[in-house]
Amino acid sequence: MRADRVASLIAKELSIIISQEVRDPRLGFVTITKVIVTPDLKEAKIYFTTLGDAKNDLAILQGAKGFIRTSLAHRVRIKFIPELKFAFDDSYEYGEKIDHLIQEINKDNREK
Repeated sequence: MRADRVASLIAKELSIIISQEVRDPRLGFVTITKVIVTPDLKEAKIYFTTLGDAKNDLAILQGAKGFIRTSLAHRVRIKFIPELKFAFDDSYEYGEKIDHLIQEINKDNREK
């Protein structure tokens, strides 16, 4: 329960920090989609999507991890700020692929 509340708070604050404080012009439009915090609150896995190049944006976020974590520490009042691990959220692309396959199956069934 507490991990879920902390994850929600971290997601909200990270969205603000990344959009307003990370000043890297190479960074595309990044959206935080999900944050999963371990039960001991020592580690947070941050999933994001982007309109830019996913690999490039992941590298930029990894490089700015220290700055982001420090900014997060100033905004969130918890005993330990979790270690941040960024990961690209490919669930949208996966959903698109499944949707496309279902459309193909329906198209084949209509032709028969």
